[in-house]
Amino acid sequence: MKLLLAILNHDDAHTVIKKLTEAGFPVTKLATTGGFLQAGNVTVLLGLEDEKVRDALEVIEKFSNSRRQIIPTTSEMGLGFYSAMPVEVTVGGATVFVLNVESYQKY
Repeated sequence: MKLLLAILNHDDAHTVIKKLTEAGFPVTKLATTGGFLQAGNVTVLLGLEDEKVRDALEVIEKFSNSRRQIIPTTSEMGLGFYSAMPVEVTVGGATVFVLNVESYQKY
């Protein structure tokens, strides 16, 4: 058995969770906040049999989209003057961990 932990961009989470549920995967949803840009994320947990992991990963990959975003940064220009310099970064997509489950109990 495996525990799949996926950190999803807030913009993609609803669709990913809907598609996972439609595919028969029970999903537990946790609201989380990312460290980078302090952006809203959703973390989902799925307990799966080993042979179902690839199917779940395919759903997550298909419906998690990365996107480019311009964010302002500042740098000192001397004499205490700071200039905003926009930087383009990639955000979104999904970060997924697949962990071995040593024991599973349902009460």
